[in-house]
Amino acid sequence: MTTTNLVIESNVDGRSARQVARDTRRHEKMAQKRLTSKGATIAAIAIAFFWTIPTFGLFVTSFRPGADSQTTGWWTVFTNPDFTLGNYQAALTAGGTSLTLAQSFLNSLAITIPVVAFALAVASLLAYAFAWIDFKGKNFIFIAVFALQIVPIQMALVPLLSLFSRGLTVNGVSIFPGLELRDIDHSFATVWIAHTIFALPLAVFLLHNFIAEIPSEVIEAARVDGAGHGQIFFRMILPLSAPALASFAVLEFIWVWNDLLVATIFAPSTSLPMTQSLASLSGTWGNQWFLQSAGAFITMLTPLIVFFALQRFFVRGLLAGATKG
Repeated sequence: MTTTNLVIESNVDGRSARQVARDTRRHEKMAQKRLTSKGATIAAIAIAFFWTIPTFGLFVTSFRPGADSQTTGWWTVFTNPDFTLGNYQAALTAGGTSLTLAQSFLNSLAITIPVVAFALAVASLLAYAFAWIDFKGKNFIFIAVFALQIVPIQMALVPLLSLFSRGLTVNGVSIFPGLELRDIDHSFATVWIAHTIFALPLAVFLLHNFIAEIPSEVIEAARVDGAGHGQIFFRMILPLSAPALASFAVLEFIWVWNDLLVATIFAPSTSLPMTQSLASLSGTWGNQWFLQSAGAFITMLTPLIVFFALQRFFVRGLLAGATKG
């Protein structure tokens, strides 16, 4: 190939690159213009307004006397305002189960906080192993763990409950003895184990994607200095992965806090969470449904505090994941 041809091809490639850059900038301006147009802004405000109305009605109902809520709609508060804190007091001291909402609130904390810690600890160790430790069958095992995300949780509940209660026996040989932890009062062990198992596939996948993108030069420099896997993990990987860990911690906290199915199946009656008490707070015939509005706001208060407290880390984790690669 002659020098002239190389110059011509170089000019053509340069023009193509500039054309692609111009098209990209034009498309970005078009998208930005459409998203920031007056029509889009008005539509977003209208959607937010209509979506907020049910929540606002629930909030107003939580402060109305029960007799008023059962006879008139919440919008009548604008013409006949009458508010009380009795619903919140009754919701905290009442409950459709053997537990009050206040007692089940403590149970929810006892379930959620350890589960988040266990899931993050196990998932971060597994993610580091899949990303930076070479062992036989690593790719196959990682794909198998990733594939577990498509298994519906309802399919695993009965086998897991059977494993906890009766253990696993093959041809008369006991491979895994039954734990019988569900029969112990105030025991949260079965719920912790179940939630941690269900969280691991997604947690390992998300954390692996973040940890694997850490520059290899950083890891190699640490190894040259004599650092082992333990030192690399605790002194380098965990601090660098703080945004990703915080992001998943927020998601896992909200998932476990709002869970009803897993806790109902695995927790003993003395360890039921708020969702169980909230579901039965309206009474047998639903004649105390106004208490549910107060209980709903008590239930959502803790996740909101956690989300706003970790919002900065949550956004950093999302942006870091979006800009890597």
